Amino acid sequence: MSWSAKVALAVTAGLLVLLYFLGPILMPFALSAGFAYLGDPLVDRLQRYRLSRTAAVIVVFVALSAALLPALVVLAPMLFEQLRTFVGHIPDYLVWIQDRGLPAIGIRLPVELRFDADNLRRVVSENLPQAGGIAKDLLGGLARSGGALLAFFAGLLLVPVVTFYLMRDWDRLVEWIDQNLPARHRDTVRALARESDSVLAGFLRGQLLVMLSLSVIYSAGLSIVGVDLALLIGIGAGLVSFVPYLGFISGLLAAGIAVLAQMPGWMPLAWVVVVFMIGQVIESSLLTPWLVGDRIGLHPVAVIFAVMAGGQLFGFIGVLLALPAAAVAAVLLRHVMEQWRQSQADVQP
Repeated sequence: MSWSAKVALAVTAGLLVLLYFLGPILMPFALSAGFAYLGDPLVDRLQRYRLSRTAAVIVVFVALSAALLPALVVLAPMLFEQLRTFVGHIPDYLVWIQDRGLPAIGIRLPVELRFDADNLRRVVSENLPQAGGIAKDLLGGLARSGGALLAFFAGLLLVPVVTFYLMRDWDRLVEWIDQNLPARHRDTVRALARESDSVLAGFLRGQLLVMLSLSVIYSAGLSIVGVDLALLIGIGAGLVSFVPYLGFISGLLAAGIAVLAQMPGWMPLAWVVVVFMIGQVIESSLLTPWLVGDRIGLHPVAVIFAVMAGGQLFGFIGVLLALPAAAVAAVLLRHVMEQWRQSQADVQP
């Protein structure tokens, strides 16, 4: 192994160890880097209209804020209200699982493990009015632990600040990295970086649009069916759809239990299945091929493994970084395999 390869391997190992120990504080920086990466092409495009880099970043910030803030203002109260509704229906869900769901698959709970429906409803009804004070209690707990409160608000404030500076200086950072590449491997690293950038940019932007589209489809469809928790379940299923079939399966199970506990008969469940089947067909035949394609080049099982491994090793920050890291790793693996095949072809007579 060459000296440069040993240095690269040591640096990679050091970065992984550093990521492991600094994981709890890396969340705002990882989010900021992601936002800056996604916003850089917009800034570059605005610069073609003779705007300065700083002015272009400000325009992008204002435009994104104008688009996101109204949506948050509208959605936050609706999601909070549906969360209260979910808490209020917990006894109904548990009783349905106990009395109908488990017996339908041949499982009956022993008497000592069965829920008392009346007591469950009484406990929830007594504590439901206090649900509105959850945020207040949380903030109060944070206030009593000054360090946690400081870290919480520092993380919130850091995201837009770090995103601004990263977006403004993104081209300089890329140029600095390029200038410090070893001359011997510069062309190879540049080619791999361009391919990784193409794969990563297309995948991330496409996957975000797929998640947003599925959230809208699931929420609208469940609302038409009449599910009380349509928005909560629809958005949740859409957000976890970056893992193959996880959004479909988890959303269908949650909506199925909700609708069976809410409405009598099996017909509402059939409509819920129709909603998720339509969403799955639209995703597989239209959204994913059009918006994402096969850019990441990984088998669905490999994607699931990458997400679970990232979460196991680095927590939530690992889940966020798993797919981008897997996309880059796929590019590097393809390059290594091409080099190996070429070397095998060269040695054959």
